[in-house]
Amino acid sequence: MLSEVYIPETITVHLGPPNSDAENVSIPFTDYLKNVASSEIYPTWPDAALRANIYAIISFALNRIFTEWYPSRGYNFDITNSTQYDQKYIHGRDIFENISVIVDEIFNTYIRRQGFIEPLFAAFCDGYNVVCDGLSQWGTVDLAQQGLGAFDILQHYYGDDIELVEAPVRMRTPSYPGKPLKLGDASNDVATIQIQLNRISRNYPAIPKIPGITGIYDGFTEAAVKEFQSIFNLAVTGIVDQATWYKIAYIYTSVTRLAELISEGLTIEELRTPFSKTLQFGLQAPEVEVLQYMLSVIGSYYSALSCLKDLPATGYFGEKTENAVKEFQKVFGFPQTGIVDLPLWNKINEAYIGIVESVPFDLVNLIPLFQGDILTEGMRGGAIKRLQEYLSFISQTYPDIPPVEPTGYFGPQTKASVIAFQNHFGIPPRGVVASITWDKVASVYSDLKYGMDRRVQQFPGFTIT
Repeated sequence: MLSEVYIPETITVHLGPPNSDAENVSIPFTDYLKNVASSEIYPTWPDAALRANIYAIISFALNRIFTEWYPSRGYNFDITNSTQYDQKYIHGRDIFENISVIVDEIFNTYIRRQGFIEPLFAAFCDGYNVVCDGLSQWGTVDLAQQGLGAFDILQHYYGDDIELVEAPVRMRTPSYPGKPLKLGDASNDVATIQIQLNRISRNYPAIPKIPGITGIYDGFTEAAVKEFQSIFNLAVTGIVDQATWYKIAYIYTSVTRLAELISEGLTIEELRTPFSKTLQFGLQAPEVEVLQYMLSVIGSYYSALSCLKDLPATGYFGEKTENAVKEFQKVFGFPQTGIVDLPLWNKINEAYIGIVESVPFDLVNLIPLFQGDILTEGMRGGAIKRLQEYLSFISQTYPDIPPVEPTGYFGPQTKASVIAFQNHFGIPPRGVVASITWDKVASVYSDLKYGMDRRVQQFPGFTIT
């Protein structure tokens, strides 16, 4: 399932039933709408009837695209031309001129239920040979002749709680993020998986609930993924690869009936994601802290960006941060806007992770960089053990921070110690260790252990030119 509704530039049509070996054709979305409308309805019908039918055709097609109805089932197309499953499309047919004009006018407008996001699965039938619960194509003619407008006709068939909304036009991008999601990852894609698994668990209660939609791939998320994989005969890895991603999307669409006329509905709140997509001047957010931290580390290793190494991690995107972003953009060949969009964020993260991978983790008397994976309850590993050792050492000076055994497992005691540390040092007490908490733990530990801040990003010993 996509994270937002938009009008694709193209749509791929399978010229036959789903399981047939028929040809796939990719065509402009507006050409598809014109073809279907010219194949389904008559150009001599009243204007209101034509528009009502075309709105239904648009909404039906967008529902297939938004829910990734066919890709989530392993097919490499968006929709078929079989009227048993979808809408009538006759490849290469002539288009009626008045239908073409209407489509060009309204192609980016679809039907949805008020308060919900997904395009309505606007089922329809001819009303003579086939009768259905949705729109009657010939019935729209009678209603139009009675003086009803297009929207009134749609309300007659789909209910008073519908609305017509516009969507932006953009290039198609699949919902799968392009790489597997695993323990320690943090992104809006993780939040999507958490939302979908929690809803699926209502129908499959063996899948444990994930407490809170944080966007952080924690132990609870891993446990839910593993149970899902077990139930649906996938490799039980706890990692969301492409097969697991689309299987979750398929089951979620099925249990919520998003691809049916009577849908449970997807609310705006359910699509609201925990991570901002654009960082710019004036924003106060945790993501800004992470940005500032990564830029300061990059500045310590890239000689051309040495001016960034003292950038404070305040969480506020002010003039210093804007100038730092512009310097990064200049060095890496981006337009110097001072705004961090997704491509720039990915480049900054790539540069940071490149540094992390080039610096040995076990440097003597130095504190390792944040390794990129958010540490949270349920995780195991060397980074967890090191965190526990640091916290236990710090607790000797700050008794309100409880010590924890260095087991390498992030359990409730470790979480309690992390929260106590965060409370003491003015960090939001979320109980997870991302870059800012790790940096502060490293700073305090280094100062107490060595009498000075010996963090590796401040004393790298070499630079990248």
